[in-house]
Amino acid sequence: MRTPTKLLTLAAAGLVAAAATSAPATAAPKKQVRTSWAPADTATIHPGVQMYTEGAQCTANFVYTDTAGTTYVGYAAHCAGLGEATDTDGCTSPSLPLGTKVDFVEGGSLLAEGTRVGGGTLVYSSWLTMQRTGESDADACAYNDLALVKVDAADAAKVNPSIPFWGGPVGINTTGTAAGDTVYSFGNSSLRGGVEVLSPKQGTSLGTESSGWTHPVYTVTPGVPGDSGSAFLDADGNAVGTLSTLALAPLAGSNGVGDLAHELSYAQAHSGIAGLRLVPGTEPFSPLL
Repeated sequence: MRTPTKLLTLAAAGLVAAAATSAPATAAPKKQVRTSWAPADTATIHPGVQMYTEGAQCTANFVYTDTAGTTYVGYAAHCAGLGEATDTDGCTSPSLPLGTKVDFVEGGSLLAEGTRVGGGTLVYSSWLTMQRTGESDADACAYNDLALVKVDAADAAKVNPSIPFWGGPVGINTTGTAAGDTVYSFGNSSLRGGVEVLSPKQGTSLGTESSGWTHPVYTVTPGVPGDSGSAFLDADGNAVGTLSTLALAPLAGSNGVGDLAHELSYAQAHSGIAGLRLVPGTEPFSPLL
């Protein structure tokens, strides 16, 4: 659900010091750990913020960090895609390269550019990674749709990891969802023209499919182009997944949510980012409308 000028796809590592027997030990470099974040009510970079990639708009899902304390914000890999609206196979669909600049924006709409509140660089794309590694798992190719944007150092102090309205995440859902399970999300499509009352969403999962890679869900209202990449939580506030597609058939109006446990595990195995992990929200999960 990438929204450029035309609408496109809906679709702690330990520190090891080597000791020499004949020379003084050299101190290992200190591990950089984020101990504080911007207050949730004033942070301008957070889950749900709009992310623009060469004019195409998507929504941030979760905040991530690594052994070095670097800050990343996630969105959908197809947000940097270069193909047609029906291109959802990450193993074959073209994409902008790593190193592409991404802007964090507030208030973007079809009539206004919004306010740029920070920037970052695309440093991981599941699509590019699967193409590089020759991935052959059809389910991964179809549903592994996660990208990571490294927040510019000058903007890292603007970040808070909490989901707007709902709070959380408190952790990662690793067991999937069953039909009828309640889910929560926060979209921020520029198509809504800044009407934020439509951004928080509550819905129902239809279960877990395709070897655990995806969850079809219905929400009120459904995710639309520009909501792509946005976060989904389960009823306990755990991160379930990231918004990837809007289905036209057979479940018209449903959304496809990529399973975060699968997507993050893949990134941990193939991104080269040491100690990559999800950052819990600073605000408690509060699932009350």
